[in-house]
Amino acid sequence: MFFKIQPVSFFHIDTDGELAFGCENQAMEPEQIRRRVKKSVIDLHLEALTGRNIFELSGGEKQQIACGSVYAANPKVYVLDEPSSNLDVKAVLHLRQILQRLKQEGNTIVIAEHRLYYLVELADRFVYMDNSTIAQCFSSKELLQMPNELRQALGLRIPDLSKVETTVSEYKESNNAMEITDLICKRNKKEILSVHRLSIPKHAVIAVIGKNGAGKSTFAECISGLQKCSGQIITQGHLCKPKERVRRSFLVMQDVNRQLFCDSVLEEITMGSSNSNPDEAKELLDLMNLSSLADKHPASLSGGQKQRVTICAAIYAKKKWLFYDEPTSGLDYDGMQHFADLLKMNQDKTEFSFVITHDMELVMSGCTHVLHLEKGKLKEFYRIDGSTQTRLRQFFLCEEREEIVN
Repeated sequence: MFFKIQPVSFFHIDTDGELAFGCENQAMEPEQIRRRVKKSVIDLHLEALTGRNIFELSGGEKQQIACGSVYAANPKVYVLDEPSSNLDVKAVLHLRQILQRLKQEGNTIVIAEHRLYYLVELADRFVYMDNSTIAQCFSSKELLQMPNELRQALGLRIPDLSKVETTVSEYKESNNAMEITDLICKRNKKEILSVHRLSIPKHAVIAVIGKNGAGKSTFAECISGLQKCSGQIITQGHLCKPKERVRRSFLVMQDVNRQLFCDSVLEEITMGSSNSNPDEAKELLDLMNLSSLADKHPASLSGGQKQRVTICAAIYAKKKWLFYDEPTSGLDYDGMQHFADLLKMNQDKTEFSFVITHDMELVMSGCTHVLHLEKGKLKEFYRIDGSTQTRLRQFFLCEEREEIVN
């Protein structure tokens, strides 16, 4: 018996029901199901996610529930499709510990993944696929010793986060594009986001970072007018109301399947846009390595290809405010780098871009500022330069060392 972890497919609206679903599908006795679910919650540290509404969870929290549901079912073969997508650094390292335990218990684990750093010295083999065939196989040692030029040519992500190189994006200080005051969002009368004062620099590319459930997606939805909130958002000296914010914004969601409506990739990029330049659409397709897929139906694409299509649509729409929610969750090195290049190319054409991400490589490659949220509150906001790179590295790397120690 095997299970595939595919977190976009949920069958219950509550987390407890979802955790029990796999066991119920096997017609287990109720008491056995309760024991399995309890073990899954304890072993995977899911206590804070029990008794919750699935639709109120962040993408990373949903990912953890999906893993917990499969773990409770106790299969002998696990097939995981991009299990680290949407997970924060600490959750990824905890995922590694779970995989280590499953491996020690004699289970077979097959993982389709672009982020390799947490699998080094855990995976027995790294199988490299090219055009639907197995092209090469690597050991962890071979992967770590692979020259950067060869690794990048193969489209592989870096296997050691401590060696990510920083490219400080050019940024000229300018007037602020937005002033935020007393931004508060509540859910079921509980405050889930509170930002008292924040100035957004014009033409900034801002990485929004923080743990799963910190309020990153809620923040983007409030600014873009998609989420009800209180407070003031001032642009050009005037109060900007929700309808106006929606008109100015384009949000690339975590689940891009909710944004695909047309019968071809090219139609998808140009749909509903006031931009009527077909050559520009083709240039975007070429830049994101999608030209050969222009006439394909979006539903037939891989997750990473769908992600790139929606990114192209955001750029083509020429909105002034762009929001990307985990835009590189399904992208290989090439896709990530092309997206970082797109951010830089369009920096002066937008008032600002927000990039919600746990991707250290992307932040280091394409962002100018960092906005750090913690438990729904603004912890810090700073420009990425020589004096702040260490602080940024600590966010991505110190949690890793702490998790290993614990």
